[in-house]
Amino acid sequence: MLRLNLAREPHWLDLGLGVRVRVEPLTTALMVAARSDPAVRGLPEGTSDDEIAVVFGKALAERAILDWEGVGDAEGNPTPVTPEGIAALLDIWPIFEKFQMGYVAKGLELEQEKNASAPSPTGSGAGATAIARPAKGRARTARKS
Repeated sequence: MLRLNLAREPHWLDLGLGVRVRVEPLTTALMVAARSDPAVRGLPEGTSDDEIAVVFGKALAERAILDWEGVGDAEGNPTPVTPEGIAALLDIWPIFEKFQMGYVAKGLELEQEKNASAPSPTGSGAGATAIARPAKGRARTARKS
């Protein structure tokens, strides 16, 4: 069953290493905006999936992250959320991975669910259509030597 979150309020997401971010709910509008980001659109043909994931993740984070805690400058002073700061934060592998798994993947789970095939009614072959023609007669047995 699909459970709708009608509240659509921002929430805090723990990214580890003492960092947490306040993010907008992952909506269709947010995903479409990230896909339309010039950095994503400008990727050359043949760009690897890993590179696409990084660029898309950063574009999405720029739109989703409203606030953060546990992020500071070189002297340890808290810093405001900026696009440059978000990009630098996501350049830290464990942070990027947690953002991908805790935020992006949760939204994509629904995408995967709709792409799945429905199970066959009573087993692996019950829903399949036969494509082989029926045999014309009984098969002959092999000669004994």
